[in-house]
Amino acid sequence: MHTLPVALGAIDYLSIVRQSSPVELAVLALLVAVSVVSWALIAVKAVQLNRARDQSITFLDTFWKGSRLDAIYQSARNLPSSPISRVFCAGYEELSKLAQSKDGHENAMSERLGGIENVERALNRASTSQITELEARVSFLGTVGATAPFVGLFGTVMGILSAFNEIAEKGNASLSTVAAPIGNALVATAAGLFAAIPAVVAYNSFVSRIKVFDTEMANFSSDFLNIIKRHFFK
Repeated sequence: MHTLPVALGAIDYLSIVRQSSPVELAVLALLVAVSVVSWALIAVKAVQLNRARDQSITFLDTFWKGSRLDAIYQSARNLPSSPISRVFCAGYEELSKLAQSKDGHENAMSERLGGIENVERALNRASTSQITELEARVSFLGTVGATAPFVGLFGTVMGILSAFNEIAEKGNASLSTVAAPIGNALVATAAGLFAAIPAVVAYNSFVSRIKVFDTEMANFSSDFLNIIKRHFFK
């Protein structure tokens, strides 16, 4: 009776690494490195978006309950992770510049309209900047999700080719000869899926959440413009 070297259903990964070809080892090393980077990025972006969500809720509550823009501005500066508060700060700073340039004189209609347009441009620039910041490095997850399975498949194909070459040299094509090397080669495909699946899930989640921030910033910009039109550009 033969003793099994590995428990039934278990996988001897160390043995697989030892029997892998240089190409397979390179593919596995690449996929492991990409997976580690992906998980680190997922953690960082999740913390960033959660903080942005919490601080945005706090800012909006302060904004709609506040009565003085200068007081709201001071509160907003203490919420740097909120993209909406950053948009408000950009619009308020532009509005302050316009208020200082009036010199106590009534502006012409063209100057009023130009002032509104300046504030609107400042809000749009801030919104674009915040979206760019939120989207930073998220595309890496999309790339991993799209390419990791193919990299793993490449490693599997190269492993199977190596196994068939070995079989051809030995002249033995029994199941016991074929099963082990082909099974080892399939580990590369599994590694590719292991790297790709969480990256795709996280990428879709982050893109969806960023779209919500984009919509909220657009809505806030519209509301803020309406407020300043009523109170500052009569």
